[in-house]
Amino acid sequence: MVRDIRVTGTGQLLELSAKLRRAGHENIRSSFHRRIRRAAEPLRNDLQDTIRGLNITSQGRGSGKRGGPSPTTRPLRATIAEAVRISVRTGSSPGARVWLDRSRLPADIPVGLVNRLNEGRVRHPVFANRRRWAQQNTTPLWWDQTVRAHQPRITREIERVVDDVRRHLE
Repeated sequence: MVRDIRVTGTGQLLELSAKLRRAGHENIRSSFHRRIRRAAEPLRNDLQDTIRGLNITSQGRGSGKRGGPSPTTRPLRATIAEAVRISVRTGSSPGARVWLDRSRLPADIPVGLVNRLNEGRVRHPVFANRRRWAQQNTTPLWWDQTVRAHQPRITREIERVVDDVRRHLE
């Protein structure tokens, strides 16, 4: 699974970051940072929309089986969507990263659950009863496919930003 996407150009971005530090142009550096973030925002938004609209199906209850309301009022997909974050670095390891922030997930939603959602199948105990298990299915590789769809556009945007800043510095 592609857990996060990192847009880094070890050569170009490192060289440009060093030039920005030496030049001391704070406004150019903040513009560089803002434009890289802007290039990654559509991916973050698309990942959030994808998880919010992800169809999760279950086998359903058999006849005579007991059921009940969810033990939590928090919507799973919306909670996961809110944990998708962007970080941009322009220092020694410059680049952009779109990732799932574990600290933004409640304790009862393990990060492994998101990985299993990406695999297309989640098995879990029914109401924490480890003797009864349920399986739910979803579209496999939703995270990976969304990231792959955005990678060419992000790469083009970052190259454009790097070229613009390089031209301004020279």
